[in-house]
Parts: sequence; C-alpha cells; structure tokens
Amino acid sequence: MKYARLTKEQLEELHPEFVRFLASQSIDKAEWDTLKEEKPEVAEQELDVFSDLIWDNVLEKAEWLEHYSKNHIFLFKCKELEMESIIIHSHEPYADFLTEGGLQWLNENIFSDKVEIQRGTKAFTEDRRADIFSIIQQGAILSDGVLYKQLEDMF
Repeated sequence: MKYARLTKEQLEELHPEFVRFLASQSIDKAEWDTLKEEKPEVAEQELDVFSDLIWDNVLEKAEWLEHYSKNHIFLFKCKELEMESIIIHSHEPYADFLTEGGLQWLNENIFSDKVEIQRGTKAFTEDRRADIFSIIQQGAILSDGVLYKQLEDMF
C-alpha cells in the first residue's frame, strides 16, 4: 500500500466509485460478499488498491494545503515541481489559531510585532504525491487556497 486505507466514512462516501472499481476488476456484489467472507485478505487488498487509486487522484490534483495549530498556520501552494509556503507564527501564547477568537486576533494583529510571517519554497522530491501525502499525515487539509491568495496579495 502506497498511502493509507480510506476510512469507513470515506469508503461509504465513495461507494459508487468503489462499485465501478470492483466492476472493472470483474467483481460483482455477490462475488464481493463471498470474498469478504471467504477470503478477507483478498478483500483487504482490493480496498488497499482502491484507496491508493483515490489518493493518487486526489494528490495529483492537490493545489493548496493548510495546517493550523495553536500558534502557527502553515499555508502551502503546491506547484508542479515545488511547494511554496507561508508560515504565520504568533509570539503571544494566548493567541490560539484553532479558535474563531484566535483568528480574529490574527486579523487585527497580522502586521504587528506579535506576528511573524515567513515565506519559503521547497522543491518536491521525485514523488510529489508522496510529499503532499506526508504533509496531510502531519495534519494538513486540502483547501481552496483563499487564505494563501489573500496573504500573497498583501505582500
């Protein structure tokens, strides 16, 4: 398995796609039910292959990532060969970016000495998708890039 198995909730959400995937493997519902009961390891392998296909597709299209923690916001713009980042750090221990109040505080103090903003660029390794997946595993989420674009426009 290249990435991680999709959660039960994700698999339920992707049920129609999974049915098409099984059909492409010439597996109908009756055969799938038999596989799950009599050969669970084969069923698990099918889930793993499907999960990797979904992750490959999602990661290939990924353009923006965001990761929030109490005192940091990491924003990423994923290009073809490199990733640009904007990192926001609060020097105030009471500022909590995981709350609405913390984000409001940031909005009011973004240009003050209480906030540090850094920009960076890092080339992807040979496997762009694996690099992006690694950041997701660390807590980042896919985003629409609105916050990144707003900050980029400010600078």
